[in-house]
Amino acid sequence: MGSNENLESKRWIIAGAAVVMQLCLGTVYAWSVFKKPLIGAHGWGETQTQMAFILLMLTVGCAAAFGGTLVDKKGPKFVATVGGVLFALGTLLSGLADQTGSVYLLYLGYGIIGGLGNGFCYVTPIATLIRWFPDKRGLVTGLAVMGFGLGAFFMGKIAPAMILGFKGGMTASGVALTFYIWGVIFFILVVGAAQLFANPPKGWLPAGFTPAASSVSAADSFTFDEAVKTPQWWMLWGMLFLNVSAGLGLISQLSPLAQDYYKPLVDPNILGDPETLTKVLAAAGGTVVSISAIFNGLGRLFWARVSDVKSIGRRGVFGFMFASQAVIYVLVAMGILSNYYIFMVAACYLLACYGGGFATMPAFAADNFGPGYIGKVYGFMLTAWAAAGVLGPLVFAQFKAQSLYIAAVLLIIGLVLAVLFKHREHHKATS
Repeated sequence: MGSNENLESKRWIIAGAAVVMQLCLGTVYAWSVFKKPLIGAHGWGETQTQMAFILLMLTVGCAAAFGGTLVDKKGPKFVATVGGVLFALGTLLSGLADQTGSVYLLYLGYGIIGGLGNGFCYVTPIATLIRWFPDKRGLVTGLAVMGFGLGAFFMGKIAPAMILGFKGGMTASGVALTFYIWGVIFFILVVGAAQLFANPPKGWLPAGFTPAASSVSAADSFTFDEAVKTPQWWMLWGMLFLNVSAGLGLISQLSPLAQDYYKPLVDPNILGDPETLTKVLAAAGGTVVSISAIFNGLGRLFWARVSDVKSIGRRGVFGFMFASQAVIYVLVAMGILSNYYIFMVAACYLLACYGGGFATMPAFAADNFGPGYIGKVYGFMLTAWAAAGVLGPLVFAQFKAQSLYIAAVLLIIGLVLAVLFKHREHHKATS
């Protein structure tokens, strides 16, 4: 009994460490607050600068797939520690890229090295907590990735002030020193949190918990090779890809879009003062980024918790999120939701659904394929994130006028997949 109580406490400590780690990782969603200062300081083009974020998302998804395999083989502590070191190093190199004016170093540091670290660290707590919390699968994955969504809140509120405060010092943009400081913070917090990770004892279950008959058990779990041969795995991949494509596209342009909507509200006396105007618009953009990031985080917890309700389920949550988001994207595209404050509300809801997809999908995958090999099964599913990291931001950068309509079409396709999806029954019954 005492041993079980210790394990009960341990799993909640690991859950807390997971939230801290994800808070740090999620700061990448505030990328848009760095973009304008970098473009202004170095004269880089929109798509050229955006490529750093595209590379990051592509690398994160691929690294999560590989990291999930490593978690199953090497254990969570090893993978998260390596990831934390790489993520901190990538952030430091991003500062050096600004200081030296090298966009290619930015690609290497922010996009590739930082993306590798982020992907390794992202998948590790999810795979670990699914094993520790079979009784609260949706809730605990939602809690963990809630931190990822909320990370952009802190960066969105703090980074603009740091950038402007350091401007004219180490670099013209002020971005370099901001990245250096955050790199050190990430090393301390992410690597420190990684030291608490461990898998539960084999066969352990929480006291009084009996697995639901509709869920695939640990002993009956699908290997990755078995899971990837089922239509369900690919349908879940597609649903994640479509939801993330729309959300990442919006995130990549969130601050510039918000600034455009805020311009009509600016005091006319400020319009003739470029420096003051830049500060006012940057603050307005940062506000939308930070507030919507709260909903990105809360949406992960909310939708994941709703998906635990048997009468609604994971499929019902995805269906509702796809349908409602498609409607909102069309309304924004038509100019009906173009007011700055209305746009802020719309962005908050859209990012709540974007985050909700990330939080609900691990439990969705575990329900259908079991927790035994979930690191690799769900890890490779995150290649959908990598693919979406290219498509979403690229569409919003290249097709600005039509991008919102394109996002709506992607979400409607996702709705069709959710409607057609049928739950995977027990492995042994189908083998």
